[in-house]
Amino acid sequence: MDHAIAEESADCCHGESDRKSHHSEKEKNSLISRLNRIEGQVRGIKGMIEKDVYCDDVLNQIASVQSALNGVGKLLLEHHMKSCVIERIQEGDTDVLTELLTTMNKLMK
Repeated sequence: MDHAIAEESADCCHGESDRKSHHSEKEKNSLISRLNRIEGQVRGIKGMIEKDVYCDDVLNQIASVQSALNGVGKLLLEHHMKSCVIERIQEGDTDVLTELLTTMNKLMK
Protein backbone atom coordinates (compact mmCIF):
# COMPACT_ATOMS: atom_id res chain seq x y z
CA MET A 1 0.00 0.00 0.00
CA ASP A 2 1.27 3.47 -0.87
CA HIS A 3 2.56 5.33 2.23
CA ALA A 4 0.34 8.37 1.56
CA ILE A 5 -2.71 6.12 1.24
CA ALA A 6 -1.79 4.27 4.45
CA GLU A 7 -1.58 7.59 6.31
CA GLU A 8 -4.90 8.69 4.84
CA SER A 9 -6.63 5.49 5.94
CA ALA A 10 -5.42 6.05 9.52
CA ASP A 11 -6.95 9.52 9.54
CA CYS A 12 -10.24 9.86 11.43
CA CYS A 13 -11.67 11.99 8.69
CA HIS A 14 -12.05 9.50 5.85
CA GLY A 15 -14.92 7.11 5.36
CA GLU A 16 -17.36 6.69 8.21
CA SER A 17 -16.75 2.96 8.66
CA ASP A 18 -12.95 3.19 8.72
CA ARG A 19 -12.44 6.46 10.56
CA LYS A 20 -9.69 6.36 13.16
CA SER A 21 -8.06 8.85 15.46
CA HIS A 22 -4.57 10.02 14.82
CA HIS A 23 -3.12 10.70 18.26
CA SER A 24 0.59 11.00 18.78
CA GLU A 25 2.16 8.25 20.89
CA LYS A 26 2.61 10.79 23.71
CA GLU A 27 -1.09 11.75 23.63
CA LYS A 28 -2.17 8.12 23.44
CA ASN A 29 0.08 7.11 26.35
CA SER A 30 -1.22 10.00 28.45
CA LEU A 31 -4.84 9.02 27.80
CA ILE A 32 -4.13 5.36 28.54
CA SER A 33 -2.35 6.29 31.77
CA ARG A 34 -5.31 8.40 32.89
CA LEU A 35 -7.74 5.61 32.01
CA ASN A 36 -5.65 3.06 33.90
CA ARG A 37 -5.84 5.25 37.02
CA ILE A 38 -9.61 5.61 36.55
CA GLU A 39 -9.93 1.86 36.16
CA GLY A 40 -8.09 1.44 39.46
CA GLN A 41 -10.40 3.99 41.11
CA VAL A 42 -13.46 2.06 39.90
CA ARG A 43 -12.05 -1.19 41.28
CA GLY A 44 -11.46 0.67 44.55
CA ILE A 45 -15.09 1.78 44.65
CA LYS A 46 -16.20 -1.79 44.09
CA GLY A 47 -14.03 -2.85 47.01
CA MET A 48 -15.47 -0.08 49.17
CA ILE A 49 -18.99 -1.35 48.49
CA GLU A 50 -17.94 -4.93 49.20
CA LYS A 51 -16.52 -3.75 52.56
CA ASP A 52 -19.65 -1.74 53.41
CA VAL A 53 -17.74 1.56 53.52
CA TYR A 54 -19.83 4.57 54.56
CA CYS A 55 -21.99 5.72 51.62
CA ASP A 56 -20.77 9.32 51.68
CA ASP A 57 -17.17 8.14 51.27
CA VAL A 58 -18.16 5.95 48.31
CA LEU A 59 -20.12 8.81 46.73
CA ASN A 60 -17.08 11.09 47.03
CA GLN A 61 -14.97 8.50 45.22
CA ILE A 62 -17.61 8.22 42.49
CA ALA A 63 -17.51 12.02 42.06
CA SER A 64 -13.73 11.78 41.74
CA VAL A 65 -14.01 9.14 38.99
CA GLN A 66 -16.61 11.21 37.13
CA SER A 67 -14.33 14.23 37.29
CA ALA A 68 -11.39 12.18 35.99
CA LEU A 69 -13.50 10.82 33.11
CA ASN A 70 -14.63 14.34 32.27
CA GLY A 71 -10.97 15.35 32.10
CA VAL A 72 -10.24 12.57 29.60
CA GLY A 73 -13.32 13.58 27.61
CA LYS A 74 -12.21 17.22 27.49
CA LEU A 75 -8.76 16.25 26.21
CA LEU A 76 -10.24 14.00 23.53
CA LEU A 77 -12.78 16.64 22.52
CA GLU A 78 -10.08 19.30 22.22
CA HIS A 79 -7.90 17.04 20.08
CA HIS A 80 -10.88 16.00 17.95
CA MET A 81 -11.87 19.61 17.29
CA LYS A 82 -8.31 20.70 16.47
CA SER A 83 -7.70 17.82 14.09
CA CYS A 84 -10.58 15.77 12.71
CA VAL A 85 -13.27 18.47 12.79
CA ILE A 86 -11.08 21.11 11.17
CA GLU A 87 -9.87 18.66 8.52
CA ARG A 88 -13.36 17.52 7.62
CA ILE A 89 -14.65 21.11 7.39
CA GLN A 90 -11.69 22.00 5.15
CA GLU A 91 -12.69 19.05 2.95
CA GLY A 92 -16.21 20.50 2.72
CA ASP A 93 -17.83 17.97 5.08
CA THR A 94 -20.06 20.12 7.28
CA ASP A 95 -21.93 17.06 8.60
CA VAL A 96 -19.11 16.85 11.13
CA LEU A 97 -20.70 19.81 12.96
CA THR A 98 -23.94 17.87 13.55
CA GLU A 99 -21.88 14.90 14.70
CA LEU A 100 -19.88 17.13 17.07
CA LEU A 101 -22.97 18.75 18.55
CA THR A 102 -24.57 15.34 19.15
CA THR A 103 -21.43 14.15 20.90
CA MET A 104 -21.17 17.33 23.00
CA ASN A 105 -24.81 16.92 24.09
CA LYS A 106 -24.02 13.37 25.24
CA LEU A 107 -20.97 14.59 27.17
CA MET A 108 -22.97 17.32 28.93
CA LYS A 109 -25.77 15.09 30.25
